[in-house]
Amino acid sequence: MTQRTPFGSNFYIANAMEIFERLAWYGFFTLSSLYMTSPIAQGGLGFSDKERGFLQGMIPFLLYLFPVITGALADRYGYKKMFIISFIIMAPSYYMLGQVTEFWSFCAVFLGVAIGAACFKPIVVGTVARVTDDTNRGLGFGIFYTMVNVGGFLGPLIAGYMRVIGWDMVFIMSSLWIVLNFIPVIFFYHEPQKTTRTESLKTVLSQAQQVLGNARLAVVVIPLIIAIMIAAKGSISFTVFIQLSLIWLLINVIWSRLIKGSVGGVWYQETIRVGNKNFVTYLLILNGFWTMYLQLFITTPLYIRDFVNTQDLVMIIERFVPSWLDFLAAVNPEKLTEFIEHSILKGDVNDPMFTQALYFDLVNYKVMVPPELIKEGLNNVLKQTISASELTSNWINQHRQINPEYLINLDFALIVIVQIAISKLCNQLKAIPVIVSGTLLVAVGYIIGGLAHGMLLGGTLMVTSILVFAVGEMVASPKSQEYVAAIAPKENTAMYMGYYFVSMALGNLFAGLLSGWLYSELAKKANMPMMMWCIFAAIGGITAVLLMWFDAKLTRTQRTFSAESTLA
Repeated sequence: MTQRTPFGSNFYIANAMEIFERLAWYGFFTLSSLYMTSPIAQGGLGFSDKERGFLQGMIPFLLYLFPVITGALADRYGYKKMFIISFIIMAPSYYMLGQVTEFWSFCAVFLGVAIGAACFKPIVVGTVARVTDDTNRGLGFGIFYTMVNVGGFLGPLIAGYMRVIGWDMVFIMSSLWIVLNFIPVIFFYHEPQKTTRTESLKTVLSQAQQVLGNARLAVVVIPLIIAIMIAAKGSISFTVFIQLSLIWLLINVIWSRLIKGSVGGVWYQETIRVGNKNFVTYLLILNGFWTMYLQLFITTPLYIRDFVNTQDLVMIIERFVPSWLDFLAAVNPEKLTEFIEHSILKGDVNDPMFTQALYFDLVNYKVMVPPELIKEGLNNVLKQTISASELTSNWINQHRQINPEYLINLDFALIVIVQIAISKLCNQLKAIPVIVSGTLLVAVGYIIGGLAHGMLLGGTLMVTSILVFAVGEMVASPKSQEYVAAIAPKENTAMYMGYYFVSMALGNLFAGLLSGWLYSELAKKANMPMMMWCIFAAIGGITAVLLMWFDAKLTRTQRTFSAESTLA
């Protein structure tokens, strides 16, 4: 039996830096939906759900595309330099996220965070890959991904407590985590030994054409992506988007008919060409999984805040560990009292539309008060039969809610505890049936979560939903990468694994855009959150069917990502 090579110091330093970087990212991103949509009076940005969806789609989309370039730059100019550059970009960007309030300024700073994270991501993974060998690589990456989830678990936990003090503290903490990373990278990290093969940026872009498609394909796709982002933000209607898209596609069809296709010539004289048809098909199908999966982080916190009554969980905590309430369900009574006093002067407390609007304002203070009780309570304050501070105390005692980010955190906690056991259980099973099973479990988790709206045991159902989701994630996500490694051309496995993240980039894009539109139109305006979750679950169901079709098709031909395809 081959003896396992001990891990070197760089392995442990890379894992430590990964924990701090994940503390910063998840500390912000898990709360980002709540921050962006919270009223300005409560320290939030007051963005619409469509604006929030635009940002959560576009910026992570770019974050997962940039590593194709930043990874090549790191190979040429050094990992240590790129680490330092990434921290120089991220630290002030995280801090500035809490200082800017306008939409486009926030977008620009958020993009800064994405660029810094995109510099960091391929280098930390590359470090682990370079300092491990065949005897310890499996264990090394197992430890590494456990550290990812340790950061994912602790980040929202700490940030959730910080936001009780003030939203600014969330971003100060994220910035601090990144600043701490300067210590290990400057004083303890050693540049790994370079491989004999260092690819230039030009080579990387050439490989992208071979794997994904040529420049003509990019010319067709990129404007369509930009247009759908603009439509999702609400700057143009979807009718106009469809019209512009059809015109653009028609122009490109005519373009292809008028030119002579000549692969390898001037790019605008080439016909549209998909690189590796099987691989691109797999990425597009897997995009459905990520589109559904990411709703846990960008839609579920809002849904819990606005629609799920977690009083059942509050009562359980109050019964067994009451000291935890001030952490897990913290409410600021001074701010809530101030809000009640201002609300009385803002409108007619007997108007149902006014009390419904107040309901959605109050959930930001972490109390879920039914509209009829809002009307009753404010009328009592007007009649001076109760003071605003007394009403605040009553509402806190009867209607306080668990912080949404703490429920989402159960996903990370379960992964840290049982991921290795589930991976061992699934290790000998075929990849596609496992991915399909995991995808369907995630979909079932969302359906269970959708049932939590208006239920007496809403909190318990939500906990069940997140735990089912976590099992589905642990089953599907690792196998989706394993499938690429198993059937990619052996001489290009690493390259194909790098482009696997394109599916995650697209998943982030469509997850954000769909979340913004569906949450705004179905959940809030139409008051049909269950329908929204059924749509997300349906995306998972369709993805599962397409994965089975794809695997059967690949089995009938050859089990590898090989052939190229040209489109007219």
